[in-house]
Order: sequence, then structure tokens, then C-alpha cells
Amino acid sequence: MKKILILSANPISTSHLRLDEEVREIKNTLQLSPNRDEFQIITESAVRVDDLTRFLSHHQPTIVHFSGHGSGTDGLVLEDNSGNVQLVSTQALAKLFDLFQSQIECVLLNACYSESQATAIHQYIDCVVGMNQAIGDKAAIKFSAGFYTALADGRNYEDCFQMGCTSIDLQGIPESLTPVRKIRRRRYQTLQATNPAESDKNDSINKDNKGWQNRSVSIGGSVTGSAIQTGNSNTANINFKQVSLPAPASVNIETELNALREILAKLESSDRRKIDNAFEDAQEELKKPQPDKNEVGKALERAFDYAKKAEGFASAIEKLQPHLTKTTAWLGKNWHKLLNLVNLTI
Repeated sequence: MKKILILSANPISTSHLRLDEEVREIKNTLQLSPNRDEFQIITESAVRVDDLTRFLSHHQPTIVHFSGHGSGTDGLVLEDNSGNVQLVSTQALAKLFDLFQSQIECVLLNACYSESQATAIHQYIDCVVGMNQAIGDKAAIKFSAGFYTALADGRNYEDCFQMGCTSIDLQGIPESLTPVRKIRRRRYQTLQATNPAESDKNDSINKDNKGWQNRSVSIGGSVTGSAIQTGNSNTANINFKQVSLPAPASVNIETELNALREILAKLESSDRRKIDNAFEDAQEELKKPQPDKNEVGKALERAFDYAKKAEGFASAIEKLQPHLTKTTAWLGKNWHKLLNLVNLTI
């Protein structure tokens, strides 16, 4: 059963929204579906900042739907104890959803100018919908009706999003391009769906490896020269190899990122989702006409921060070295520090 938690806030000093009508439309849509027993709707109104953690913890939803006002990069508009405006920042929201990423599949922010929050939350949640500008009451309600009509029909979140936009369009409302979605599919989910036998094999290998001690040492920052690896009476010298970087123009960055991701995907890590999220963010940035190399670098750094804690990371270093060398060349001098992660220096 999918639990849908609908949160709403309309502080007394803000313009009145037809939030009750939106909730009623969502309920009616799901209740009329032959699959209605597969969904549970939970509503919480006049939501305060302090309520967020409590509601997510208590209800443990699959989908979180927020209806109300947004204020762009400043955050979402909630209420204080007196019913007045209290903002919750974009960064705080992202950190909150990081704590619940194992249970929440989708977050829908049906609020004006909420794309910034959607982007931040998407670091941790696979599907997030936000609005890239102001959206009127009627368009917001029609989007919700279309989204949940598709959901009730058993469609995936991409189809739900498209159905929501189409529902706006069918009404002749010129706001069908206002909703924006951030959607990814996990690499391990794709593997399980297409090749269950291979997935089972990998699970078996991972279980067999659990008996081994992880004796790797993670080295970051600007360390150069050599380091010492210790553990259970074993000592080994780790020498940093000096490398020359290729010309940035010669690097196919998409190929190199895919190679890095494939190598790290074989590691056993409790932070697998976070590693995958980071690579998705990097690859999403590359799709832009003029990708920001620093954004790609930050995402890659985040992926390695998690990956280097994984059992077996030390044994993957040699395979990672050529690909991270080329990637670092493409990123530029600001990201030469990434080489240290795989015992390289320039």
C-alpha cells in the first residue's frame, strides 16, 4: 500500500488558496479507482515547521504532497504557532528528506516557485516535482487530479507527471509548462528488473564478502608523498603515483563518469543510494547546453566521499585511476584534489 501524506499551509497573512478543493479532488480521484485499496491518504493542514519531522516519522509515507505557497530560493511557506508565515529553508528541507530517503519515493511540491526546493530534495528522493514559476489555483488542482489519476491506474511517476501537465493543457490553461520534474531510476533497480539472476549473484557475492575485514585507509585533502596503511598487525606502504593529465578536449566525460560509476557499483556500501544520487546529479548537469564543471565536480566528490567508506574500495583504486585522471583533466585545476582519493598526484 502506498501512503500519501498531503501537507498544506495557508498562513493568515497570505492569499487564500483553494487547498481543501485540491485535497477533495485527490481523494475523489483515488476513491473512484478500482485500485483504491492500494492507497491510503493522510492529510495534515496548517502545517508548522516543527510538524514536518513528526509527520514524516509518524506516518512513514511513500508520497509526500505539499500544497501551499512557495517563495523561490527562500524556501517553502509554513505556519508558526499563531498561524503567521514561517519559512523553512531549502537546505533544511533537503537534509530532512535525506533522513527519509529509504521510504519516500516521490515528493510533489504544488507551490509557486518551488523548483529550487525540488532540485535540493532530488539529491535524496528519486522523484520530485516542483513549479518553475507562479501557478494558479485551477492549474494546481488540475495537475494534482491528472497526476493521481495516472497513479491510481498503476502508472509510473513519469507518466503521472505527464498526465498532470496534460490535464492542465486540456482545460486550456496556459500553465502546463510550469510543473517540472526531477526523476531518476536507480541503477540497482534497473539491474534487478532486467536481470534478476545477475542481481541474486551479486547479492550472494556481497554476502560472502561480509566476513572479511575492511583494512583500507581513506586519504583525502592535499596529501602527497606516501602514506601508511595499518590493520591487524599488517603494514603496507601506499605510494602516491605522479601522473600527467591529458588535454581536456580529448576527454569524453560521459564515458569516464559511466566507467567510474560501474566500478563503484560493484562495491558493497550502505550508502549506495547516495552514491547513485550523486552520479545522477553529475550526469543531469552534463545534459545542459553549458554544464557547470564545478557542479559536476561537487557531485563526483560527494559520490567518492560515500564510496571510500565502502568495503573493498582499496581494491578498486587501480581500476579507478585512469578514469579519474581523465575526469580530473576535464574538470580543471580546481578538482586536482580528487586524484588523492585514488593515490595519485600531479
